[in-house]
Amino acid sequence: MSLETLLGWWSGLAFVARPLPLPTLLGTMVILHLCDAFICRVIAVNNGRPPRSWFLIGLVGGVWAVAVLLLLPSRAAPRPDA
Repeated sequence: MSLETLLGWWSGLAFVARPLPLPTLLGTMVILHLCDAFICRVIAVNNGRPPRSWFLIGLVGGVWAVAVLLLLPSRAAPRPDA
């Protein structure tokens, strides 16, 4: 398995894009993982989970962390907005 293939599946880009050259893949992967980390943080806050921990998990795990977080049951009711 090549590095490009591994990173493509890790980032989730293999589902939506043809194989990308390594520099393009790395840049896109960084942006996607940052977006996934913010999504994990928002979902974690709404589901009563620690947002900082899930931000870091989302930063490393990307789309896979978002999927896991969506499948986990909620711990508490969402906090009402002020």
